[in-house]
Amino acid sequence: MGRSVLFVAALAGLLGLLKGSTAAQVPVVLWHGMGDSCYNDFSMGRIEKLIADRLGEGTYVTSLCFGNNLVEDSASGFIMESNKQVEKACRVIAEDENLKDGYHAVGLSQGGQFLRAVAQRCPSPPMKVLVSLGGQHQGVYGLPHCQSGIICNAVRKLLSVGAYWPLVQDILVQAQYWHDAHSPQRYRRGSTFLADINNDVQHASDRNSSYAENLTKLDKLVLVRFNNDSMVVPRASSWFEFYAPGSTSEILPLEESAIYKEDWIGLKQLAETGRLVRLAVNGDHLRFSNSWFLSEIVDKYLRTVD
Repeated sequence: MGRSVLFVAALAGLLGLLKGSTAAQVPVVLWHGMGDSCYNDFSMGRIEKLIADRLGEGTYVTSLCFGNNLVEDSASGFIMESNKQVEKACRVIAEDENLKDGYHAVGLSQGGQFLRAVAQRCPSPPMKVLVSLGGQHQGVYGLPHCQSGIICNAVRKLLSVGAYWPLVQDILVQAQYWHDAHSPQRYRRGSTFLADINNDVQHASDRNSSYAENLTKLDKLVLVRFNNDSMVVPRASSWFEFYAPGSTSEILPLEESAIYKEDWIGLKQLAETGRLVRLAVNGDHLRFSNSWFLSEIVDKYLRTVD
């Protein structure tokens, strides 16, 4: 009789262990970058397949779309107002039954800051891990492939004149994360998207406290910078870093910036609790190998661990 009881107890314990080791894989949401599309099998389709194959059969991976075909979706990355894109993404995610218990998110290029806006503005269902690959979290101040020099600096100044015109802000996505390094007040007054989600506003009383509250609900915020990035100017923007005041060459470290020290959106809290991860990869914008993506991103941050 005693042996029977022990056997049943041992069997029950084993079944409990087995049950505990079959935690459901958290689904993954993707947001493409400028000029790309959810309908592109060679880019976003490849990323979807890499993730699904690595995480196993039944893993739900979905890519956000903002048009009915490749042309419309690609165009949205240039001319569909950023706040409207984020609003639509929040609605699509909330209506997807597969995401109701939470999801991981991977944003490529500008998809990174757009998904961050989702995390800050729409905390339900919960985003668990956000991976930003080459995002422009402090915006851009320069043209792609134009890092420095007399011509590049002249173009920067010209762009800053028109970037914050209301009509331009309403139409051009990239203007909505243009960050004038020489005139922070112009940026704060004119930016309709980036200044808001960074809580980089003219008056501290106008900051949205829910942004920090919601972002710090993340299990991890993974920021990937490409060391030879010629598209993101400055490339340090991928780590929430930007030019030092009065400079267009010196980068102010994140820990010395106001957004971090005053914790406008929760970055300091994430860092102090070990949930802010900064990775650097050699190569140009979004130039990463399948093996790196699988081992350093999927396996470490997207895979559900018992």
